[in-house]
Amino acid sequence: MTYHPKSDFIATMIERGFLADCTDYQGLDEALISGCKPAYIGFDATAKSLHVGSLIQIMMLRWFQKTGHQPITLMGGGTTKVGDPSFRADERPLLGPEQIDENIAGIKKVFAAYIDYDTDAENKALMLNNAEWLDGLNYLDFLRDIGRHFSVNRMLSFESVKSRLDREQSLSFLEFNYMILQAYDFLELNRRYGCVLQMGGSDQWGNIVNGIDLTRRVLDHEIYGLTSPLLTTSDGKKMGKSQDGAVWLNADMRSPYEFWQFWRNTTDADVGRFLKLYTELPVDECDRLGALQGSEINEAKIRLANEVTTLAHGARAAETAEATAREVFEKGGVGGDLPTLTLSSDELGDGMSIVQVIVKSGLAKSGKEAKRLIAENGAKLDDAPLTDAGLMIDAAALSSPIKLSAGKKRHALVQLG
Repeated sequence: MTYHPKSDFIATMIERGFLADCTDYQGLDEALISGCKPAYIGFDATAKSLHVGSLIQIMMLRWFQKTGHQPITLMGGGTTKVGDPSFRADERPLLGPEQIDENIAGIKKVFAAYIDYDTDAENKALMLNNAEWLDGLNYLDFLRDIGRHFSVNRMLSFESVKSRLDREQSLSFLEFNYMILQAYDFLELNRRYGCVLQMGGSDQWGNIVNGIDLTRRVLDHEIYGLTSPLLTTSDGKKMGKSQDGAVWLNADMRSPYEFWQFWRNTTDADVGRFLKLYTELPVDECDRLGALQGSEINEAKIRLANEVTTLAHGARAAETAEATAREVFEKGGVGGDLPTLTLSSDELGDGMSIVQVIVKSGLAKSGKEAKRLIAENGAKLDDAPLTDAGLMIDAAALSSPIKLSAGKKRHALVQLG
């Protein structure tokens, strides 16, 4: 990156590693130094929470507001009905309106922790829903007024579409319309709110460029696009997934302790990079912490986990999670904030096999996986190696809570309710 920005926002994006590409660095930079400007990122409501894979975009909106501009969070109440085909091997399952509304209600809770929608300042954030303008579209008018600006030849050349067709996987007409609807979102946001910038992951580049072209053709307005890198961990895994599924941002779908633990388990090579992207610590401090070696890097990981958890769930949740982790890992004790399985006497009956208990606690996805964990000496019961897959757990065994462990980093409490 040779461009030297004048605006705080682009300087922050470059310095902290958020920037993959921009349609016009200088034009956007000059627009941002001329006063408070609106920018948006769209989020489709495919689940009741976003996961940490979306956190890079949420942090971009947060920095946009912190550098004096107006972030727009666009909920995809309309576009979720179609489903984004970008870089997917198959069509997304279609969701009904009630499910979409329920998902949006869950997702909104995430943003409240990161972005200020209540300030009286000029850069007060907006939360909008594209169903507001998409649901009422007249199909023939839309085809005539908007569809005529799109070249099918060009749409077929976008990598997200081409990769699907090259693998001879079906792309439905419904999905093909998605990029037109997303482009129309940008046009409407520019027309209604003066929005000058759309941001997103680099897989959204084609969709963003479409929106810029459409807005220029229809309104003759100059607008911009900016993308972040698609993040993988240093070992090549997609960001947002862990051994036991998606790392959700909502506390009711992933406990603050498990969330904290995900960041605490960051690979050494990723610590510095993640501190820059997911915390607001000064860049020099991120570099210093990321360069630590040996056992010292563990303190940097705890700092990372604390900072990210504080942003998502509050300082108290981060402190409780760290205290629990120190008790579990350093003292071999039982922390009060661990994921907990409560079994009733009826459920337990005369006894339940340890294999079933491991599966119910979430430490294994199946009985087969639980047996393999035991056979490979990866399971512990109250910090002692668990070697008997036929062990039965009864009410007497649960007179006080027991701690189960899968490997060194995953633990759960089991108690009688």
